Amino acid sequence: MSIKVKSFLNRETLVYLLAIIFSVVILVAGNKMTTKNLNMLSGAEGVTAEKAQVIKVVSTKKTEYDLGGENPDTGKEIIFQARVLSGDDKGTEIMALQTIDPFTGASLKEVQAGDKVILYRLDNEGSDNDWVLGEYLRSDSLLIMGIAFFVFLVIFGRFKGFNTIISLIFTCAAIFAVFIPAVLQGFNIYFWSIITCIFIITMSFLIIYGANKKSLSAGIGCFAGILVSGFLTLIMDNVLKLTGLVSEESLYVIRVNPNHPIDLRAIIFAAILIGAIGAIMDVSMSIAAALAEFKEKLEYTPFSLIIKSGMAIGRDIMGTMANTLILAYIGSSLSVVLLLVSYNSSVLELMNKEMIVVEILQALIGSFGILVTIPVTSLICAYLFSERVKPGFKAHKLPSSDEFQDDYTDGWK
Repeated sequence: MSIKVKSFLNRETLVYLLAIIFSVVILVAGNKMTTKNLNMLSGAEGVTAEKAQVIKVVSTKKTEYDLGGENPDTGKEIIFQARVLSGDDKGTEIMALQTIDPFTGASLKEVQAGDKVILYRLDNEGSDNDWVLGEYLRSDSLLIMGIAFFVFLVIFGRFKGFNTIISLIFTCAAIFAVFIPAVLQGFNIYFWSIITCIFIITMSFLIIYGANKKSLSAGIGCFAGILVSGFLTLIMDNVLKLTGLVSEESLYVIRVNPNHPIDLRAIIFAAILIGAIGAIMDVSMSIAAALAEFKEKLEYTPFSLIIKSGMAIGRDIMGTMANTLILAYIGSSLSVVLLLVSYNSSVLELMNKEMIVVEILQALIGSFGILVTIPVTSLICAYLFSERVKPGFKAHKLPSSDEFQDDYTDGWK
């Protein structure tokens, strides 16, 4: 191995390690800053949630709810024995209650022996049952599926797949360990959402792709797309006169921190930026990677040729990526859309509901960010990858179809 190659590998390894170290330092410092005097996941007072496994169903009793109709509504009260799997009571066998009432549209299915569940312990002296069924334990199955995804990611992506996992972990940590606590503390959401996006872009490209011209081009394209998306969001926020009250949950968010009420309009700003950053990163790196490969394979890469190639690649990506954004937002709020379509009197009323307006705005602004990312990434790639004609390089004239046919037939004679 030549000295030049060894030097390159050493530099690449150093950048990789420094990127991981700085990411960890930034996340730890950000978490300490944003979680100071913040009590997260404290739950409701007097309620404890623990994992448990159902041993057997002890009794089932029908209950009637007389609401004044001809036929009373019926429900069930199920008493079952379970073994606690977590907390101070781990290993203890207890009796718990599951209530199925007719007022809930989709009640939990009746428990059976062997089911793993989440039980709530109620510190309520007036209650006959200290433990009640809360939810079925689903996180274990999700964890297994997540591990399987990571394994396949490493198998197909090898070391780059491993780096993708690290990047994904850091991205989740940036959002859940830094950004969300900052929002709950009443910090400036605009500032922290921009900082979070910058960290995710920089960290992801350095860890997955390294410090090179390809990452630099994609990064600048991303920053341009996010900048335009944020600018358009601020403009449309005023034009559309948004309040941020897009759902019933928004009313509860306001009361989370009475001393520093959460700015709901800023939440919309953050949701649009964070929601669009993944698609924008995908587009910018797809273009940068293709043009970097283009440069490696061709002997001569003029500025104009790279620009044209980047725009051609971007146009092919643009259509499907815009669809991806719009379909993702529609899919994530499909139940709400169905409800609004069923209970609104006209299309005019529906299309002016703030909940619907915000969903459409997210898709449109994300698509605008992609549109800006494509030419900016292509331009930066053209500037970094283009080169003059190499000394001694001669453009070879391609044979005409007649000449090619003559050569081809001569070879068979």
